[in-house]
Amino acid sequence: MQRRTFSREFKLEAVRLVKERGVTVAQAARDLDLHENVLRKWVRELSVDPRHAFPGHDQVKPEQVEIDRLRKEVAKLKAERDIPKKAAAYFAREAT
Repeated sequence: MQRRTFSREFKLEAVRLVKERGVTVAQAARDLDLHENVLRKWVRELSVDPRHAFPGHDQVKPEQVEIDRLRKEVAKLKAERDIPKKAAAYFAREAT
């Protein structure tokens, strides 16, 4: 079974049904052929961070950009840390 994808506009409209029009989550989910938990998650996401909710495929939240940058930096620092260890091991083998 293939996972369905929904546009940002669809998600916003679905949440608007619940928040502004007073439709229950259960009823809105049935009407839109969604699982109730999916719609609850969308409502929660939008209320936590309205500006960055539902970023889409090519848009990344600022926090994720920072996480990616830090992961690259950690990998670089680990490599820099390991080079002297590897060199020492190499030269120790050559000396014997």
